[in-house]
Order: sequence, then C-alpha cells, then structure tokens
Amino acid sequence: MTDQRAEDEVVPQTDPEAEARLRALSSPLRLRVLRLCAFEARTNKELAELLDMNPGTMLHHVRTLVQTGFLSAQPERTGAQGSREVPYRATGLSWRTPMPHRSRVLVEVFLQQIERVDSEDLDTTWLGLKLNAEHKAELQDRLLQLLEEFKDREPDPDGEAYSLFTALHPDLNPPAAPPSPPVVECAPPSRSLSERSETKRVVHRGPLPPGR
Repeated sequence: MTDQRAEDEVVPQTDPEAEARLRALSSPLRLRVLRLCAFEARTNKELAELLDMNPGTMLHHVRTLVQTGFLSAQPERTGAQGSREVPYRATGLSWRTPMPHRSRVLVEVFLQQIERVDSEDLDTTWLGLKLNAEHKAELQDRLLQLLEEFKDREPDPDGEAYSLFTALHPDLNPPAAPPSPPVVECAPPSRSLSERSETKRVVHRGPLPPGR
C-alpha cells in the first residue's frame, strides 16, 4: 500500500533512487506482488502462479522490487522437489513512498484485485459530500489516523487478508443555474369611459344589417 498523503509532494528529478522507486511502483503488477508478499514470504514461482505470469517475466519484476528496496530476500529454503528456493517478503517501504500523480495506477490495481472477488464479499460505500477546505482536510486527517492505527498493529495470527481502497475526488456536480426571474404578464390598460362611449356611438352609426 502506498501513502497517498504525499500525493502532492514533488520528488526531485535529480534523485536517481527516488525516480527508480517511482518507476517500480508505476506497475500494477508489481503493486500486486507487494500485496501478496505483505504477510507471507513467497517465491518467484509462487508469485508467477498466483498472478498467472511467466516465471521469467515475474523474475524481472521481483528483481526490480528487490533492487528498489520494496522486497527483501529471505533465507533460502528447500522446494517441493528438493530445489533451493528464495522467498521474498515486502518491506513496507511502499507505504512511506510518495507517489505523486499515480492515483490512477492504484485505481487500476484495485479493479484488477476485485476481478475474482465475489460481489457478496465486496463491502463498498459511495458518499457525496460538500466540504470547505478546512473540513476536507479534517476528513483526510481522521481517515489517515484510522488507517495508521490499524497499519501499526501486528497482523492477527488467526486473521484473513483484506484490502482497503479509499478515494476522495472532486465531484462533477456543479451548482445548479440560478432560476430566471419570473415573467410578469401585464393586462392591457383599460379604456376610459369617454373612449368606450365613443366606440359605442361609432358602432351604431353604421347601417343596420339586412333583415333587421
């Protein structure tokens, strides 16, 4: 997991190590590898099988993560057929690594992660809020404090692995246009008594219709 508190931080482009770490975390596949190695040490072969990848391709990704400090090689162990295997474990460095402008990578990882998850096992919430800058910062700080609290706990020995994904973004919900002022319909001005009388006189001066 990456710490998105640093989303707006700018990593100096003159720092080769920082640039290498950013490149390592730009791959959804490598982020999924880190998740698989968060609680269990896994070999290259195991990772390739879990992610349906060619072992040679997976080895390239594993080495990239080792070189950038995100994975750590554990003591060798004997495999099923007596071969020597090297398991790898995530170091937790990704949680403390800034990822400016990489949120969409995390969204892609999230979508890949839930492809094989039953819909009944997805606990989702979608909430619309209207916040000023102060309250937005308060929400972010309180959420982060809660995440940090659980992150710092030791994994439950009898627990199951879960992933938590959060996203806060501006809503494409602009204010409604102000209502137009009401249109006042004016009645035609009433004619004066003299005008009505003149009209009446003019009407009766004409010849009567035939048969009247």
